[in-house]
Amino acid sequence: MQSPKKPIPVNLPDRLKWVERVAYLLDDQFRIPGTNFRFGLDPIINFIPVVGDISGFAVAATLIWVMAKQGASRKVVILMALNAGLDALIGGIPIIGQIFDFYFKANERNIRLLKQHYVEGRHQGSGTGVLVTIFIVIGLFFAGILYLSYKLLRYLVHLF
Repeated sequence: MQSPKKPIPVNLPDRLKWVERVAYLLDDQFRIPGTNFRFGLDPIINFIPVVGDISGFAVAATLIWVMAKQGASRKVVILMALNAGLDALIGGIPIIGQIFDFYFKANERNIRLLKQHYVEGRHQGSGTGVLVTIFIVIGLFFAGILYLSYKLLRYLVHLF
């Protein structure tokens, strides 16, 4: 059973209320009776191959774009894009992606980031540190893949 997350007790500015409603519809609209487990339209739509993943990412990207236009810091926008990208990347994997979509809830995470930004003043700044960290992790990932590919190729060559 999923434990409910503590919402940040603040309302977004009126110009961003609709963003919060869309995120709720996509991630938390429905509840399984007798449990605290909530889900929205996003994981349901993602059962449609390709179209579901693309539409979910398009809506998340639109929400991020609107939040950026309304004054969210670059760091918040980068963190939101990271959430949406991770949701799209893992969500595109058959079966695992569908299960992941019921639990990750990128739009809900992004609204939480936005509220933290507006209320607590968190996530200020350019986000350069986040970008550097992402590039280092991606670089290490690809270096690991290259190393494993080299080892596999060497092993295969020695077989023949």
